[in-house]
Parts: sequence; C-alpha cells; structure tokens
Amino acid sequence: MAKDLLFEIGLEEIPARFIRAAMEQLQDRMTKWLDASRLEHGEVKSYATPRRLAVLVKDVAEKQADVSEEVKGPSRKIALDAAGEWSKAALGFARSQGVSPEQFTFKEVGGVEYIYATKSSEGVDTYSLLAEGLTGIVSAMTFPKNMRWGAYDFKFVRPIRWLVALFGSDPINFEITGVKTGNVSRGHRFLGQEAVIGQPSDYVENLRSQHVIADVEEREALILEQINKLAADKNWTIAIKEDLLEEVLFLVETPTVLFGTFDPAYLNIPQEVLITSMREHQRYFPVLDAEGKLLPYFVTVRNGNAEHLETIAKGNEKVLRARLSDAKFFYEEDQKLKIEDALAKLETIVYHEELGSVADKVRRIRQIADSLAAKLQTAPEVSAKVSRAADICKFDLVTLMVYEFPELQGTMGEDYARKAGEDELVAKAIFEHYQPRFAGDTTPSTEAGAIVSIADKIDTIVGCFSIGIIPTGSQDPYALRRQTAGIVQIVLERKLPVGLNDIFEIAVQVHDNTRNLKLSVDELRTNLYEFFGLRVKRLLSDNVRYDVVDAVMAAGYDDIVAVVARSRALADAVDSKDNFKNTVDSFNRVSNLAAKATGAALDSALLNEAAESTLHETWQSLRTPYQKALEADDAGQALTLLAGLSDAITAFFDSVMVMAEDERVRANRLALLAGIDADLKSFADFGKLVW
Repeated sequence: MAKDLLFEIGLEEIPARFIRAAMEQLQDRMTKWLDASRLEHGEVKSYATPRRLAVLVKDVAEKQADVSEEVKGPSRKIALDAAGEWSKAALGFARSQGVSPEQFTFKEVGGVEYIYATKSSEGVDTYSLLAEGLTGIVSAMTFPKNMRWGAYDFKFVRPIRWLVALFGSDPINFEITGVKTGNVSRGHRFLGQEAVIGQPSDYVENLRSQHVIADVEEREALILEQINKLAADKNWTIAIKEDLLEEVLFLVETPTVLFGTFDPAYLNIPQEVLITSMREHQRYFPVLDAEGKLLPYFVTVRNGNAEHLETIAKGNEKVLRARLSDAKFFYEEDQKLKIEDALAKLETIVYHEELGSVADKVRRIRQIADSLAAKLQTAPEVSAKVSRAADICKFDLVTLMVYEFPELQGTMGEDYARKAGEDELVAKAIFEHYQPRFAGDTTPSTEAGAIVSIADKIDTIVGCFSIGIIPTGSQDPYALRRQTAGIVQIVLERKLPVGLNDIFEIAVQVHDNTRNLKLSVDELRTNLYEFFGLRVKRLLSDNVRYDVVDAVMAAGYDDIVAVVARSRALADAVDSKDNFKNTVDSFNRVSNLAAKATGAALDSALLNEAAESTLHETWQSLRTPYQKALEADDAGQALTLLAGLSDAITAFFDSVMVMAEDERVRANRLALLAGIDADLKSFADFGKLVW
C-alpha cells in the first residue's frame, strides 16, 4: 500500500531571486530523506509561489523496507582465544552490531576465516517517521540570506506563517516556531481564502480555486501564452528577457498580462536607456516593432485577475512617467559634461587601493592597447582609433545615467562620444570594449574594439594577480574567470595572430613599469599561463573528449587558435573508422625510447641500416610541410603528415635494434627518435589518449 505525501511551507513574500533554488532544494532534500529512510516512492514534484514552498510525493510506501545486512568482523584467529572462547574483540563486535555471539557465522575470504554478523531490521510505519523527518528537512535548508523573528533562534528565508503536512488524508502533527501543521493552506492574498486540502492530490486544484497557480511551469506557460497573444493581436514584438521572466514568474500567484503607454517624446532618449529603466525599475517588458525599434508601450504582469485592468494600467503609466522623466533629466545633463572634464574626474575615483585610480587603469589600458596594436601590425589609422578609444573608454563612469544604471556603461559612452563628435569607430569601440559581457555574448565587431577589450581585461587580470587576488573555489569577486574567457573568445573568433604569452608580456611589462609588483615577473607569467590554461581546457572540453583535450594541451596552448584546431583534428582522427590506434601506438613507441636520449646530435652518417635511413628520410621530407600546415592552422593536414610516419616507424622497430651495443650508434638512433618525438609532441602528447 502507498499514499501520497504533501508538505507545504507558507511564508511571508520570498524575494523572487531566491525562490527557484529554494524550491529545488526542498525537492532534493525530500528525495534524499526518503531514500535514506528506505521509503519507496514515486515522482517527487515541487511547487512554489511568492508565499509558499511545497513538495508532493506520489505513492510513498506506508512502511519502511525491511533490511538484512551481513557485516564482516575480525578473523577467527582474533575472534577466539586459546581456550576456544569468544575474545574481547569478538564480544565488542557483537555489541557494536547489536547481536549475540551465538548468531555469528564463519566465512572464508582469501584463505582466511572471518566471523560475520547478520543484522536484520524490520521496517517501521512511515507515518511515525514523518514528523521528525520533515522538521529536519526544514531545519537543514539554506538560503543566501536568512531571517529570525520573534524570540526564536530558528532562521529561515522569511517567517513561517502556516504549514500543511499530509500523508494521504492524515495530518502529520508537529510545529515549527509555534506554527502547527494542519490541512489548511491559504489562497491569493487578496482574491482567495483558506483552502482545505483533503488529499495531497487535491493540492493544485484546491489552490487554483483560491486564485493560486502553484505549478511553476503552468504559471510560466500562462504568462507566455498571454504575452504572445497580446503581441499577435497588436502586431508587436514583446522582448522577453529570460531573467526578467524568471523574476516576474516568482512575483505573482495568478498572472494577468496587461499593457500601458508612455509619451512618444521619450523615444528621443536612446532606447537602451528606456528599456533598462522599464526592466530594472518596473519589471516591464518593452515593446518593439518589426525592425526592433522601441514603441511607446510596455507590458507588465499583474498578480491578480483581469478586473479593473485600465485602472491598473494608468497607475503603472504614472509611475513609469516619473522614471522616464528622471532618465530624460540624466540624459540631458550628461551631455553638458565634456569628455575631458569626465576624464579628470576619473582621477578621484579609486579603482583599487593597490592599483590606483580609474584614471591610472585607463592609462595602463592605453599602453597595453597600443602595444597590442603594434604586435598585431594594425594599420596606422586603426592604431590611432585604438589609442583614442583606450583614452576615453571609461569616461561615462562619471555620468549620472551610468551611476543610476551601471549596466549601461559602454552603452552611454558610445552614445555620448558620438554626440561629442568622436569618430564613429572610436565610439563603437567604447561600447565593444566591455564585450563579451557574459557567457554567450557577442565579441567586438571592430578591430579597435577587440584590442581595447583585451587590453582592459588583461589589465584587470594582471593587476589582481599581481596583488594576490586569484580566484579560489567559487570566489571570484572581480570576475577574472569571465574576463579570461572573454579574451580567449575574442582571440579565437577573430583568429588574432597573437599568443597568450605575448599578451602577458605586454601587460606585465606595463604594470612592472608603473607600480611595484608583489610577485616576480616570471612567477606572475607562470600563474597567468596556468590560469588561462583552465579556461582553454574548459573551452575545448565543451566539444572534445577529455583525453584528446589533455593530449593537445600538453603540446601547449599559447596559440589558442592552433590548440582548438589541433583538438578538432585529433578528435576526428580518434573517432574515424581508420585504425588510428596503430598510428598512435607507433608514436608512443617513439616517445618511450626518446625519453632515453642523451642529447647527442643526430649524425646521418651513422644511419647504416635501411629502415633507419628510410625513417630519417621520411621524417625530413615532411618536416617543412608539417610546420607550414601548423602555421596555417591546418591541423588536419599536419596530423595526416605525421601519420605518414607510422609505416616507417613500424619498419624501423621491426628491423633495427635501437639499444645497440655500439654506444655511438645507440645514441644516434635515440637522437633520431628524440627529433621525431619533438615534432610529434608539438602536435599532442599521444600517450595521453585512452582507447
């Protein structure tokens, strides 16, 4: 027999950003407790609204499963004394297992006899476990921020106001912070009343009757359905940002979509400003036309029914009007600020006490960007734009608009720079130097934007590393991992002909020339290379199996474009129907013996056997095209050329004694193998492949 189990925690309104994680945590803890308690069960489904967290478990067994377990004890030799009586060790084992020595049995394991105790435990009724178990689940839950209330020491995300706990139709009796469990939930704060839950399976429909859509997926589907219908009816494009949808989803219990308008005169403000103001302050969805231009409408989601929507819309319009008036004021005031005056203000803003002001950072960015442009041999006109963009890339940080909306940094810089008469590519680079801002974001579309972006990011990374701020575990307050990934993404997508060590050298030199470093230059470069290696490895691991990643990474990853190309080529070869394993086996035989090379130079005059001469000639014939293929990032062709050595290597080992008695001949053969191995390892360490 089995019954459904329902547990609901009723609360004061929970911050929307905490709810999904809390809902998933409750489901996970319930599942783990049931499993640990040996309680068979069916589906575990979680529910959540701003005022509740709940979990419903189908078909929970009414009794624990019986258990019978055989436990190994000490050996017979230790368990019995000289008189054949049970020793202290055996008696202690019996006590620890809750059995009498008469229940011991002997079994032979590996030629040695051991005593075994069989522990049997009859399952108890599920109901008797639930009160303590559910209390423990609640007590164990964790949140980003907790509250205490009344005189209770208990902490939770928000004060608990009601509890529903049912096993079948039977209430589970316990209390937390003076709140007793029962079978009565609460409906919508304004539209609903109390809801009596007769059976766990009635939970969703009982709450629905009280204007609460408890199922998160259903609530989200309702919001999207209403938004899409409105968009179709009005011929609008309603921009649905996932994080805003997620927040709105957990702000409402009964969602009703409505729209409002605002004065079209505000459309003179850049639409990014208007959209940000609507999203961040009011949780509104912006409305766009077919070309992606903002229209003077907004869409919002009401926590309630469809009554009096016109009144609700007017109230929202009034609030938005005030917000947009503020934005208009900020925008107009900011345009009175000259770029040179804004740059002067950066001198007074501390970037970091050990790294100087924001103005100091900008000067470093300029130096790094100029050196990168020179390294990349950019055209003089592009280099000039790089310099100017680097000089003014942070000026908008002192504007009123960016102070109000930090996420608009770069966006406002581009707009204000353009209005101040700056070159179009310079203005664009100011925006692009923040890209990519997050995983999946686009990279800069202009060369100037890409160079300044790398300069800004590597300055931050080198600066933090130089003062001991290195991410550990989940702690990364300066987003160094994200910025590292951004540099890797830019270099890869633009196929920039610059190595990581070149970028490190430029940035470290700038920091070394302008401030005192806590680490030596060599140690700093090593730490940077290892840190970037983790990002490159993660990038490769998204598409390539782990052993292939390890193999190509061992050959170096200074050239990001090259290591990606090598990983793809090697992955294709490993997965091909051709017997690539035989080729790799021949490479590994070379590597194993090459490790014994003494460093002697190769003397072709000592290659006196046909197979070693053939191997040498084959190797020499492909070295130049192999290097050219690598330089052209044609890793597939490079690997094909290396594979052409396989037959010659096999013939060599079949007919040549490498470890010859003649010391000169032996050293020469090892030198031949060492030379070949060096070329192999410039592509990958094939010994790391797993078959």
